[in-house]
Amino acid sequence: MITLGIETSCDETSAAIIKNGNIVLSHIIASSIQLHKKYGGIIPEIASRAQLEFIYPVVDEALKKAKVKIDRVNLIAVTKGPGLGGSLLVGASFAKALSFAKNIPLIGVDHVKAHLYAPLLTQKIAFPFIGLVISGGHTSLYKVTNFNSLTLLGRTADDAAGEAFDKVAKILGLGYPGGPVVEKIALKGEAGKVKFSCGNLKREFDFSFSGIKTAVLYNARDKKLTAKNKANIAHAFQEAVFNDIVKKSVLAASKKKIKALVVGGGVSCNRRFRDKLNAEAVPQKIKIYLAKPQYCTDNAAMIAGFGYQLFRKGVRSKLNMKIEPAGVRQ
Repeated sequence: MITLGIETSCDETSAAIIKNGNIVLSHIIASSIQLHKKYGGIIPEIASRAQLEFIYPVVDEALKKAKVKIDRVNLIAVTKGPGLGGSLLVGASFAKALSFAKNIPLIGVDHVKAHLYAPLLTQKIAFPFIGLVISGGHTSLYKVTNFNSLTLLGRTADDAAGEAFDKVAKILGLGYPGGPVVEKIALKGEAGKVKFSCGNLKREFDFSFSGIKTAVLYNARDKKLTAKNKANIAHAFQEAVFNDIVKKSVLAASKKKIKALVVGGGVSCNRRFRDKLNAEAVPQKIKIYLAKPQYCTDNAAMIAGFGYQLFRKGVRSKLNMKIEPAGVRQ
């Protein structure tokens, strides 16, 4: 079965052709990130305008690279949310038009949940598992018993992890996007020179990163921001955020008596995060499944794969399917 996936939830415009849910025939991403850099964050209008230009060429390239004609496509899976309203509208409108014109079944996909499918594109993973999504717009923990049954265990009460990285990078004058630059400079920091902690919440699996972001701001104001001080602040911030995420993720697996932890989202590319997660999970015999780097950020391959699995469960969408926008990092 051939599935065309379309993803336009934020600044990327992505299309992918997937066979039988996990054989990636093509995977194309066009990003407008360079247009947003000078603003230090995503500008919704700029993102959606770029996607209007990119959507047809990206889908066309995905079909050509896969050597698949549109008449051979059996299913169109498209991100319906969460994300930027204008961006979601571009992808959903294109998918609906194509579905109507070619009489191809359509399915709308939650792209946060689809992040948990990204590791399954390259690995076999048995149910149940604990799912962790850490990205620019989302930080969530799920108990996953099948593709159509995901129970939310916890989520961020304010900023997402990736959003906090972006804002800390901006405070320190490191540029945008924040994840890679904070990770790089943190390698030069000294442990113990600065200390931060994340907020404690009543719900044990919820997260909060707005407080640590503010603590970084106050700390930076009190210091002369030399290269060394920036590195120490970045190191302490990154350690605190990952300690919190790893602790709660492993705790969820332990309390639910589940020995598999599946991780998706752009922040999961961070090498320090991966090392800390393995160090905490391995002694407890919890197996970690991480997405390949090319499938960590928003991409259409995970949308196509997850959509295929939902389709097999009998899920369908109508042409009047509504998009489901939600807050995304600014």
